[in-house]
Amino acid sequence: MIKSVNPYNQKVEFETQELTIEETISAIDQAHNRFLSWRTTSFAERSKLMKAAGEELRKNKEEYARTITLEMGKPISQAIAEIEKCAWVCDYYADQAAHHLAPKMIETDAEESYVSYEPIGVVLAVMPWNYPFWQVFRFAAPALMAGNIGILKHASNVMRSADNIQKVFERAGFPEYCFTHLPLSSSKIEDVIKNPKVKAVTLTGSTPAGKAVAATAGSQIKKSVLELGGSNALVVFEDCNMEKTIEKAVTARYQNTGQSCIAGKRLLVHKNIVDSFTSKFVEAVKKLESGDPLQEDTYIGVMAREDLAEELEEQLNKTIDAGGKILLGGNRNKAYFEPTVLGNVTSEMPLFKEETFGPVIGITTFETEDEAVDLVNQSIFGLGVSLFTEDYDRAKRLVPRFDDGAVFVNDLVKSDPRLPFGGTKISGYGRELSADGIQEFVNKKTVYFNKF
Repeated sequence: MIKSVNPYNQKVEFETQELTIEETISAIDQAHNRFLSWRTTSFAERSKLMKAAGEELRKNKEEYARTITLEMGKPISQAIAEIEKCAWVCDYYADQAAHHLAPKMIETDAEESYVSYEPIGVVLAVMPWNYPFWQVFRFAAPALMAGNIGILKHASNVMRSADNIQKVFERAGFPEYCFTHLPLSSSKIEDVIKNPKVKAVTLTGSTPAGKAVAATAGSQIKKSVLELGGSNALVVFEDCNMEKTIEKAVTARYQNTGQSCIAGKRLLVHKNIVDSFTSKFVEAVKKLESGDPLQEDTYIGVMAREDLAEELEEQLNKTIDAGGKILLGGNRNKAYFEPTVLGNVTSEMPLFKEETFGPVIGITTFETEDEAVDLVNQSIFGLGVSLFTEDYDRAKRLVPRFDDGAVFVNDLVKSDPRLPFGGTKISGYGRELSADGIQEFVNKKTVYFNKF
């Protein structure tokens, strides 16, 4: 049995039986058979169904959000916002898929030559618990609109959310097996990837998981897209708008109780303003409401599992031992971790070098632009970086110097259906969302016509 345990009260919320090998193979066979007919549907047909999925999400957002909160502890207001964002991505691809996949005409010496974008078949999605709906829908909406079929191996602690996602597509009227949730343990992923009817895989998760999936997919010469961990820097220059920067920085670090790959995890502040900035930043963090995730005014809930909170505590303690100074918080109670701020953090400490997945941030100072760039690029991760400055010429000058997949100026790094999303270094490869995302899992077919 695979169980979903409420991290706030340790109650078992949901249990499901893991599929047998035979059941898994049968589900993949059914998905492949559906692909043979689904691939022939028009964009108009798919768009109508995807719009209905968006409406279903909006109609029952409280139901779906409540399950998210019960399973992994996300504050309910943020869970509802996640469902609403999923509806947005459904609408976006319902409206834009035909445009993104329109044949690309290329002038050559042929009578006619072009590139067509055609679906490849069954695509496996291996997805995490931290955004249990959004991570799936940002894959599923473009994949289905492209004419592919989706099968989902979701994180074990969000099995009811996985069931609900399949329910969304069923309620929207999608044909059976267009999207199927497979209740499986991680040990079964390798066999699913190796199944000849599975044509590609996308994973959002940890670096070790990404390495394992990429290795298996590579051994089968199958396409993979990886969105892995991050250690985004928030770079605060002395000319920033301090009030607005603090507001953005608090959200960047502490939303979803700090459990986000694109959270701002390293706070780099110019030495001339570090004292005033730190004081105001700590005061803003103090105002964040902790408590029952089902209460609408709760901003900091519990972490998704107690063992994750224990790992964060170990990183914190090692940083303190190395000279980091606690300015706020630092205490843990089972899966609850106080919003925590550390000062005096250097580039050699765990809070700087490692990914921290929870409501803890360290403050590091810099003096020059070159030093700031160097500190950002020291990371083995490369998902995103935020710059806070009123000097837009400086920001534009610095953008090409960062290694990351995204640079946001005066805002937190976030995913938007209209923009490609993905990282560099050990943060992964490939892109999700926008035209880039829908074109990851298609056959870019060269077509060449000539006449005798």
